[in-house]
Amino acid sequence: MLIPGTMGTASYVLAGGQEAMNVSFGSACHGAGRKMSRAAATKLVKGAQLRKELQAQGITIRCRSDKELSEEAPAAYKDVDSVVNIVNTVGIARKVVKLRPIAVIKG
Repeated sequence: MLIPGTMGTASYVLAGGQEAMNVSFGSACHGAGRKMSRAAATKLVKGAQLRKELQAQGITIRCRSDKELSEEAPAAYKDVDSVVNIVNTVGIARKVVKLRPIAVIKG
């Protein structure tokens, strides 16, 4: 399964574990999950600055506006590494590979 991170953080490929059948109906997390609304993210994060930060990391950005970009800022999401580590530790799924972002397309 693919567990997406954010436009500035890792994503993961996981393999299902047997414990998933016992504790989560054979399911695992579907991503990091939001910790703030899109409106809150646009108030907290300046899209133009985020664009510069992501480009400085070598990430190509394609987005119509800086406001749209700020809606999906990494700060708006939980830490995907922590989420995946929990799933891995309890045996719901095991880490196969960690991926780094190279491009963001929004809109």
